[in-house]
Amino acid sequence: MFFPDRTAAGRLLAGEVARLGLARPVVLGLPRGGVPVAAEVARVLGAPLDVIVVRKLGVPFQPEVAFGAIGEGGVRVLDRETVRAARLEERDCERVEEAERAELERRPARYRRDRERTPLAGRAVVIVDDGMATGSTASVACAVARAQGAAQVVLAVPVAAPQAWERLRREADAVVCLSAPPHFSAVGQWYEDFAQVGDEEVSALLAAAARSGTQPAEPARTRRPSPAGTGEVLVDAGGTVLPGVLAVPEDAAGVVVFAHGSGSSRLSTRNRRVAEVLGEAGLATLLFDLLTPAEAHDRAKVFDIPFLALRLTQATRWLRLRLPLHVCYFGASTGAAAALVAAAEPRSDIAAIVSRGGRPDLALTRLGAVRAPTLLIVGGADSQVLDLNREAAAHLRCEHRLAVVAGATHLFEEPGALDAVADAALDWFTRHLAPLSNATGRSGGGGT
Repeated sequence: MFFPDRTAAGRLLAGEVARLGLARPVVLGLPRGGVPVAAEVARVLGAPLDVIVVRKLGVPFQPEVAFGAIGEGGVRVLDRETVRAARLEERDCERVEEAERAELERRPARYRRDRERTPLAGRAVVIVDDGMATGSTASVACAVARAQGAAQVVLAVPVAAPQAWERLRREADAVVCLSAPPHFSAVGQWYEDFAQVGDEEVSALLAAAARSGTQPAEPARTRRPSPAGTGEVLVDAGGTVLPGVLAVPEDAAGVVVFAHGSGSSRLSTRNRRVAEVLGEAGLATLLFDLLTPAEAHDRAKVFDIPFLALRLTQATRWLRLRLPLHVCYFGASTGAAAALVAAAEPRSDIAAIVSRGGRPDLALTRLGAVRAPTLLIVGGADSQVLDLNREAAAHLRCEHRLAVVAGATHLFEEPGALDAVADAALDWFTRHLAPLSNATGRSGGGGT
């Protein structure tokens, strides 16, 4: 799972933490990177925001590798396995701890300024960081919170190494983790913007939270949008959590799911432009990433059409549980082939499909089983893909049409080309949704 920045990650994380229904929570951010994430969690929960100051103890000759951590109140946690592997003597550990202890004593006053530390006794404490690589810092934070009287300790992070996540599940009362990717090497690899957070930013966030009080913000749209609205969502596709954006206008006539086989569907300017046009006309849209960041760099995964189709089917099931509307697919690249394969399943009831410069030829063996009306849109100057689409169209047995945008290349970057795509897609979807909506009163059909 890939996050634009810490604030966006915090909004997504907040929705999951809110589902725990914690009584009188206190949110503690791990300085410095965890505080912008924690600020969003505290805002949604309507909870006090503070910091829990701990310091990682790094191996002297490789400081980025932690052999333990220390925290306020004299708490100390050592990773004995790392100590042995690094062949550290007791005096080596003591020297590192002495240096980090001085920094530990300086920071709380600088962050809190003239405010007192938030009492934790008897409270549900949510410890938030921007990610976990080893879990050492989070582990000592849990110990510090318990030493200060916390009745319940919840650890919440957007991303974590799988081994760190498993370790902390034994130390916290609950662990909320949006993603534990198997190919984890560093927290920063899962953020587009992972700029360093300074002490002043931490202080400003704490001060702003103190001024705002503890009235809870509207949490629903970060996790489960209301019948009308737009929000970031986490799509559960068979246990894989994928980021997305769900937009639901009032009295939506149906929902269009965007399937992009490579790169990020939700961040694609072309997909977002088409989604905007559809939304203005009263269609709900879901833009989400079919692949995790690690999978997106694997060319075999990008062209694994059965895998992409299964992922799309799983995401569609997730969507139907939240939005009872007829579902359409808008596919691009290999995502178009995935949409056609998903729609070819015997129990599928997809209302309509549009392919933009897609590769339906990659679904050739399944095209005869597609029942959803299908529109193939190709640029007139995209000669190779145009030929592949003509070949695919010859195998379709459902209602279908091949629309050629004159002069357009593969990415439809020419003036007016993308508008032509959006208009054609809108016409196709609305034309095929209208009789379904009239017959069923806008409610969606069964699962895919």
